[in-house]
Amino acid sequence: MQWTPAHALLLIPAMAMVAPAIAGAKINLSLEETQQRLFPGQKMILSSVLLTDAQRDKMKELSSVREPFKSERVWRTEQGDWFIVDEVLGKHEMVKYALAIHANGAIKGLEIMEYVESYGHEVAQPDWRSQFSGKTSEATLKLNKDIKNISGATLSCKHVTDGIKRLMVMHDLALKTQK
Repeated sequence: MQWTPAHALLLIPAMAMVAPAIAGAKINLSLEETQQRLFPGQKMILSSVLLTDAQRDKMKELSSVREPFKSERVWRTEQGDWFIVDEVLGKHEMVKYALAIHANGAIKGLEIMEYVESYGHEVAQPDWRSQFSGKTSEATLKLNKDIKNISGATLSCKHVTDGIKRLMVMHDLALKTQK
């Protein structure tokens, strides 16, 4: 059988099934799902934080994150733990994630809530996210230092790591003194 362009048409149905798998995983977790993953069964109390310009400047300086922090995305548990939703740039699109911080200032967990890019979705993998557990604001929180990179997801890894550093700085500056 000789190959003709018409034979390529036979590949279209197969490619239609394979293309979405190649394009990458789209992640979309609701706020409630994420809160339950990080704080199962606990009541969350919305605790918007008012940040001064000096605090915002310090967060930006220590984390290199340029996007403004939305201070109405902070919740507290009755035990004094914190749940914070933030966004950073992945490669081209925003990555929405949630960070859980114990009352003592150590990271409890990280969840990726929204990820829509074709590459870099590996930042949502449990083994990558678990690197942050137990770290405090005293940790370096730098890619390729105390946080491992994922080949093919370097920008997402870097930006999420920088975002977490920003939230840990904010915790030190504004949250840990709240009762």
